[in-house]
Order: sequence, then C-alpha cells, then structure tokens
Amino acid sequence: MIGPEGKSSRLRWIVPAVLVAAAVFYYFSDPLTSRFMPQCLFHRITGLQCVGCGSQRMLHALLHGDLSGAFRANALALLSIPVVAFLAWVDINRTRRPALYRKVYTTSLAVSIGVILVAWFIARNILDV
Repeated sequence: MIGPEGKSSRLRWIVPAVLVAAAVFYYFSDPLTSRFMPQCLFHRITGLQCVGCGSQRMLHALLHGDLSGAFRANALALLSIPVVAFLAWVDINRTRRPALYRKVYTTSLAVSIGVILVAWFIARNILDV
C-alpha cells in the first residue's frame, strides 16, 4: 500500500504533466475551428454566455502570446489566472502556513467570488463585453 508520501510524490509529477499536456493540446487546437473542443451547452441552449464562455479561446490566444485576443475572449478568466495561482499555492502550503490559509480561505472570499461571477455574467450578457 502506498503511504501519503507516495501519493503526494506522484501528484507532484502527474499534475504538472497533465497541465503541460493540456497546454500543448490548446496550443495546437484552435477552439474556433477544432471539432475536438467541447461547446458550451448553456450557450447553445440559452444563447447567453456563461462566465466560462470564451475560456478555451482565451487560453489558446494566451498560449500564442496574444494578450488582447485573450482579454477579448474572456477577460475575467485571464485576469483570474494570478489569483487562482495564488489560491492554489496557499492551498498547497496550508499545512506549512496555516495562519495564511485561515486568513485567505474565508467566507468573505467565497462571497466575493460569487458576487464577481454574477456581475461578470450580467455584464457580458447585458453590456455585451
């Protein structure tokens, strides 16, 4: 049986490998023309853009160095990358830095994220951003 150290060690290699594979896939696959890209079911049914609509195009543009194209595709997703990276780092280091983890992962953070997502959904559908 593999102990917690073995599982943790495996994850240190698996997660980056999956991220690199996904980056390579999105680099070479254009979401606008590739038939392998999943389409947003919410958009297909309602005609509205969900908060994630455009994320694949944003990632493709970002991997090609097109920051303005990435911003146009999904500004919130692009601007969220450093925040998500920081939150992931805090979560990964929660046992080493428990005080920081408790300060960051609060009810206020969850409410703030919810408000931002709702505001983005409304803004991109009413204001057409």
